[in-house]
Amino acid sequence: MGVVRMPESVMPLCAITTRYDDALDWSVETFAAAGFQVRLKSELFAFDMTNYYQAEMGNDLKKQIFAFEPLRDPQQLADWKLLTNQWELDFKAQNSYPEDRPLNLDSGYLTLAKFVLATTKDRDHRLYLRDGIFAEVTMSFTGGSWKMHPWTYPDYQTEPAMNFLNAAREELKALFKEARRAEAEKR
Repeated sequence: MGVVRMPESVMPLCAITTRYDDALDWSVETFAAAGFQVRLKSELFAFDMTNYYQAEMGNDLKKQIFAFEPLRDPQQLADWKLLTNQWELDFKAQNSYPEDRPLNLDSGYLTLAKFVLATTKDRDHRLYLRDGIFAEVTMSFTGGSWKMHPWTYPDYQTEPAMNFLNAAREELKALFKEARRAEAEKR
């Protein structure tokens, strides 16, 4: 029988997709007001590898991925997704844009071994969390690099996304090292 252990804390992430600079700014401010401080961000890159969101979000979409601190309990993922879904609705209600969805917030988290995203869509590779929210391991870190899965979205396979995930993983390692050092000093 395996010994039950609590998982390590995770680094919350959010990928923000929009065509509006003010939507990006609003999102970062909203995260900060909710206690999520930006630790790291990717470069802003074109979301042009698919037209999946074009009908509801328009053309010329851009994406930026953010890593936040403090580290959190991974079981909060469903809460984050429900919160970011509400924020998308709030942003739309507070502004007047021609698109049905001027802002897309993809929440997830990073561990040293995986990049996980939350979603409302069920598929064969996703696990149900609660309240209509599912989770998927979008990428796995093995053999010294990130490995794609057949379901890994093309925007996360781009060079800016991969550079970000590598940097975020290094930040997470540094945070764990800091925490271990602080714990050792307490003893």
